[in-house]
Amino acid sequence: MSRYMVIERFRGGSSAAVYDRFARQGRMLPDGLAYLDSWLSADDSTCYQLMETNHLETFDKWFAHWNDLVDFEVIELREKPTGSTT
Repeated sequence: MSRYMVIERFRGGSSAAVYDRFARQGRMLPDGLAYLDSWLSADDSTCYQLMETNHLETFDKWFAHWNDLVDFEVIELREKPTGSTT
């Protein structure tokens, strides 16, 4: 599976509406998209999520549940080269 960093920028600058929906409906991930971990910015305006999938179109299905509250950016990641310390 390929890994991706998903950057979620909360519209209105706050995660309150996002976390309210999450509490009611869960993450709403489609089959084939796996959540691995996440981090929230100190100012509560952005979430960074590490995800895995073999099919990029699964992101579109997931984003459809959140597009009214979040602007998304997806960055494909790769493994560090062998022997790399950074």
